[in-house]
Amino acid sequence: MRSLFGLVSVATVIFAQPLGAQTRDIDRAGARVTALADEYEHEFKRTFPALAELYGFTDMPRDRFDANTPAALRAWRAREDRWAIALDRIDGAGLWGRTEWVTYGYLREALVAAQGLRVCHMEWWPVQHMSGWHTSLRTLAEGQPVGTPAARRDAITRWSSLPQWLDVEMANAREGLRHGYSTPRGVVNLVQRQLEGLLALPDTAWPVWSPAARDSSLEFRAAWRRLLAEQLRPAVTRYRDFLVAEYLPYVRDTLAISAHPNGRACYRAAFRSMTSLDRPPEETFQLGEQTVARYQAEMREVGRRTLGTENVAALIAALDTAAGARFASRDEALAFARDAVGRARAAVPAYFGRLPTADVVVEPYPPYLERGSSDSYSGASTDGSRPATFRINLGRAEQTSKARAEVTAFHETFPGHHLQIGIAQTLPVHPISRLVGSGAFVEGWARYAEGLAEEMGLYRTPLAAIARRAWPAHGMVADVGLHVMGWSPERAAAYMAEGRLVPPGTEMELMVMRSAVWPGQLTAYDTGALEIRALREEAERALGPRFDLKAFHDRVLAYGAVTLPMLRESITRWIAEQRDPPTRTPERR
Repeated sequence: MRSLFGLVSVATVIFAQPLGAQTRDIDRAGARVTALADEYEHEFKRTFPALAELYGFTDMPRDRFDANTPAALRAWRAREDRWAIALDRIDGAGLWGRTEWVTYGYLREALVAAQGLRVCHMEWWPVQHMSGWHTSLRTLAEGQPVGTPAARRDAITRWSSLPQWLDVEMANAREGLRHGYSTPRGVVNLVQRQLEGLLALPDTAWPVWSPAARDSSLEFRAAWRRLLAEQLRPAVTRYRDFLVAEYLPYVRDTLAISAHPNGRACYRAAFRSMTSLDRPPEETFQLGEQTVARYQAEMREVGRRTLGTENVAALIAALDTAAGARFASRDEALAFARDAVGRARAAVPAYFGRLPTADVVVEPYPPYLERGSSDSYSGASTDGSRPATFRINLGRAEQTSKARAEVTAFHETFPGHHLQIGIAQTLPVHPISRLVGSGAFVEGWARYAEGLAEEMGLYRTPLAAIARRAWPAHGMVADVGLHVMGWSPERAAAYMAEGRLVPPGTEMELMVMRSAVWPGQLTAYDTGALEIRALREEAERALGPRFDLKAFHDRVLAYGAVTLPMLRESITRWIAEQRDPPTRTPERR
């Protein structure tokens, strides 16, 4: 495959042609890239409409859930292969200076990552406590259009298909067991308890009640109530019973993905998918250990100045044991988060030229999802009908450190996820950028934002400077340790507990469970943050007093969640532009 960044060899070919012919060739290549991306977007939304909705789209079918049958997945993969062959015939590097360069990078990443992940057979172990089907019911139901006869028909059609969709999920899980693939036992137990909490709720408190609550038709409301009683409750009950009777007795006890066939290859593919980098796990492990050591050295300096101690364990313990370190109630934790977000929102214009137009709200998780859920962010819908949401878990409010909660608030909203993702939704780039994106860019930016918030003077809690240095890169080490290097879950939990992102015990066990179902995800944060910080330092050294932090941030965020190689290419060229303004830069049309 031609490299997206093979600039020198491509230039030799381009400039050997007359300028007019060269321009026509580039125009044709750009048009072909756009056509392929258009086709990918259209087919994705048709095949996976629920997932597209969670990504913020509103123009996909609302009468179905995502395709999950083996035949449908084979057909989708065949399309991916055809698109990959077509894209391989296009010189992506020659598109620099045009929006199609960005489109090419996103489409190429989508296809390369997806093809690599096939070795994991994730469709064969679909039971998930973090992002399983049951965790998105509320968002999908609240976004379900109603109020017209056509919308009501679509709503009934979609949700009436959920029982059959769950039957396919169970069949896929059975197939996985036959081939040696399964979700870890501890995760299945968590999902079982989540479903039991869901089943205990009355109809009007179910996460899928929203369509009936928003529609004035008494007939539709009655039909919706029947749907819940006669189809949805029995289907969820059947799925829960399947987990208990058929699945749990045969699932794997180990959390490591290495227990699966081709497990090491799967981990490397998962890391590649999360970070856009093809790097040996051992290298990531070593980089993580170095980063932990650097942050601990910084913590000792902070502790010496502020608390009179350089003992790292004592400093981290103070996050939970110092006077007033924890919240006294759920209400206090919710108010604290909302205040932090408001202060950050007011401060960001001084550091960014471009800002998101969508708002973000702070809301608690529903009680049935409190067990097993971490604070999280979900983006706004593209039509403005749904704001972005920073959802926090109040189930453990009185065990939560205020300093860590403040770090999390800035990570998830301003200047972190909401700033970056909200800006990305406004960019004049191809919509495929909302379907792909680099996890290392998204999470790396949010981790970078934790440190930027300190530069911005946003932290109010006295121990925040310790809290933001205590956790980073621990997940980077423990994730590789668990999945590749033979670490036991207890060792991984103990190592991550040193950073005290969450209280020890049950909550730290949940963090290890998260790593089990999302292999490689915990490495994305610091992999991306280290690259963004390295690029900033390179720019500062190269430009000296001409370095403009606001302009740097705007360039980093200019094209959405690009791959790390694309980001490096963009920033390297930006540095050159500041020294010698170019005659042409990537268009933003």
